[in-house]
Amino acid sequence: MDRFVGDGSLDDNVQSLVSPDDVDHRDAVDRCMDVSKGFTFTEVNSIRASASKVTSCHFSSDGKFLASGGHDKRAVLWYTDTLKPKSVLEEHSALITDVRFSPSMPRLATSSFDKTVRVWDANNPGYSLRTLMGHSVSVMSLDFHPNKDDLICSCDADGQIRYWSIHKGSCLCVSKGGTAQMRFQPRLGRFLAAAAENVVSILDVETLTCQHSLQGHTKPIHSVCWDPSGEFLASVSEDSVRVWALGAGGEGECVHELSCIGNKFHSCVFHPAYTSLLVIGCYQTLELWNMPENKTMTLPAHEGLIASLAVSTVTGLIASASHDNFVKIWK
Repeated sequence: MDRFVGDGSLDDNVQSLVSPDDVDHRDAVDRCMDVSKGFTFTEVNSIRASASKVTSCHFSSDGKFLASGGHDKRAVLWYTDTLKPKSVLEEHSALITDVRFSPSMPRLATSSFDKTVRVWDANNPGYSLRTLMGHSVSVMSLDFHPNKDDLICSCDADGQIRYWSIHKGSCLCVSKGGTAQMRFQPRLGRFLAAAAENVVSILDVETLTCQHSLQGHTKPIHSVCWDPSGEFLASVSEDSVRVWALGAGGEGECVHELSCIGNKFHSCVFHPAYTSLLVIGCYQTLELWNMPENKTMTLPAHEGLIASLAVSTVTGLIASASHDNFVKIWK
């Protein structure tokens, strides 16, 4: 595998990573555009977001706000353009594991080791609108359905998945299959991707049946992310990243794989403009992976593990949250 480190300028390295020659227009995952002019990837802002580890971050659908949460039991709403705090949300009694904005409403949800999910009004988050209780162990992840405003999902450390009505504040149904992270397919919301141990289950949201069991990782999966089209899913374990085809007749086939060489993988997002680039959060570094060419470039980014990445397709920004207590913005 080609690696781009150390020699030459950052711009030259990124340029060679995503040169126009890399584009194969036959493959939907390779929609890489002509990037011969002015492609850069640099830190544009950073903030010490907490006195302890930050574990999660997410942009609002309009890109104006960024939420973060972590070991200090608090979630913070930041103005994206200045990284000045808008609100601090302080009702959880244990560390926060996930923060998610609703794609369609001014709502924010947080999950915690305190076994609860809380839903907040993002415009007026002085107190939570709902506290969803029913999990018997730590809640590890949650997500809003992309077009069913009332539906939110959460999973716990025992693998239990709960589907909730926000309006009623009650659990609609329960299934199994997620312990680490779960994400609804964007736009369509037909599928829910849920990671448990070294397997990703693709669940049909209507029938709660498992449509695909994505197997190939040898170590536990830390995170999953969909591309904006909902056709591809990336899954990340400590030693590998795999990209699966799921939309437009995709049968859950692994179409790209990257093995770790000396740096532990943890989180990922698809680049907002260059969809053949996957941004991977590692220990202290970000890795840019040109999937069709299997080329990577490593950038120093944090002083600790990059636990979470978020992307705004509206602003083209990427956020990273780290165990070094910092949140950074990249473009």
